[in-house]
Amino acid sequence: MQLINVGFGNTVMADRIIAVINTGSSPARKLKEIAKDSGNLVDVTEGRRTRSMLVMDSSHVVLSSIQPDTISQRLAALQQDPYVRAAKEEDKNK
Repeated sequence: MQLINVGFGNTVMADRIIAVINTGSSPARKLKEIAKDSGNLVDVTEGRRTRSMLVMDSSHVVLSSIQPDTISQRLAALQQDPYVRAAKEEDKNK
């Protein structure tokens, strides 16, 4: 089980994320409304501007104030080979 930070100390399980989307499009706004109406909307923005939406395999939608690119980079870092990740951390410590 790997957790990913989605802002303000809130985490979600990385392997349950289906998509990370930008909130600017009309379909994204529609998805947000559908999730809100069905009670599957989780807002972790702490009152800040919503910048990304995470679609979960449980049909929940998580609103985050972190950029979609940042969340994607965090997901990619979790999926890297652990030996590559350890080597990069050693390089940073030098």
